[in-house]
Amino acid sequence: MVPEIRRRKRRRERGEAPVRRQPADTREPRDPAESGVTLADVAADAGVHQSTASRALRDGAGVGAATADRVRESARRLGYVVNPAASSLRTGRSRLLGVLVPRLTDIVLATVYEGIEAGAAAAGYQAVVANTGDDPAVQRAKVERLLALRVDGLLLGDARGDTTLAPELVARGVPVVLVSRRLRGVPSFTCDDLVGGRLVAEHLLALGHRRVGVVAGEAYASTGVERTKGFTDAFARAGIPVPPELIVNAPFDVHGGERAAHRLLAAEPRPTAVFAVNDFAAIGVMGALRASGLTPGRDIAVAGFNDVPLSAQLPIPLTSVRSPMRDMGERAAAALVGQIEGRPARSRRFAPELMVRDSTVAPD
Repeated sequence: MVPEIRRRKRRRERGEAPVRRQPADTREPRDPAESGVTLADVAADAGVHQSTASRALRDGAGVGAATADRVRESARRLGYVVNPAASSLRTGRSRLLGVLVPRLTDIVLATVYEGIEAGAAAAGYQAVVANTGDDPAVQRAKVERLLALRVDGLLLGDARGDTTLAPELVARGVPVVLVSRRLRGVPSFTCDDLVGGRLVAEHLLALGHRRVGVVAGEAYASTGVERTKGFTDAFARAGIPVPPELIVNAPFDVHGGERAAHRLLAAEPRPTAVFAVNDFAAIGVMGALRASGLTPGRDIAVAGFNDVPLSAQLPIPLTSVRSPMRDMGERAAAALVGQIEGRPARSRRFAPELMVRDSTVAPD
């Protein structure tokens, strides 16, 4: 189909009266596979130079907001889409971002990935995700597979403190940004986990809890390490150090929380409150309490971290630390694109917020 821009030009050359058309904002975008619309058509329709149209559709660099919006509206209305193969040949980039996560079945990681996709799309990139199960060997294999696909950079949501994978990638010159977890020397976008753990501790201290337990997550993940540290440091500053036997490492899931809770319940005396560094581990703790004939909140206070949507809907709503999961992913993707395009990436920690609910009350 010949684009409308060309048809209008031919009508003007023949001296024909213009054809009345419905308003632009009510017309459906055309099928780009049939339209043959070019970047030059978009530029002409928007009244800008072709290079300006290209920048507006790519990353908006150096283009005013109003102009960029006008170009994007012209592209949408005319049905123009970027040809990724042509773009790759022109720039030497695939415009693909590789993403590694432990598992997308985890709502926290799925929400982070939604943000990554949005951030990538806003910059004209596409995200390609791989699950690793937090297995170091699988991580390395998936990284090499993504690099073989010519991804322009990697977003790691599964960084481990007990491997050297991320620093090795940086040394190889691969653009790398971490999301959700942190490692020294690699740009990362995370919740301020130290502060989040401290907020829970201060809340429990204010309620009067003095003997507390921690379901601390996996020792190789900065999330568990820093949330636990923020929590235990606050109790230590209050002159009430948490006994080592009341800090239990466990997987970030319901079963891990359940098993850890049974260990804590066997302690003498048992804790009056439990902080789990992940909401699903906290749900496992609540299940273990019920299985032991105890009521979460009334008999033992329980707090989690991340504030997934389910937390507020539980029969006993869960006190949890809210982290901006989607925003972390979106900002991490934008930072990786910037790194790919020659701009330095700087780490950022996002402020947490404590959401107090019925699962934490004062001890009897």
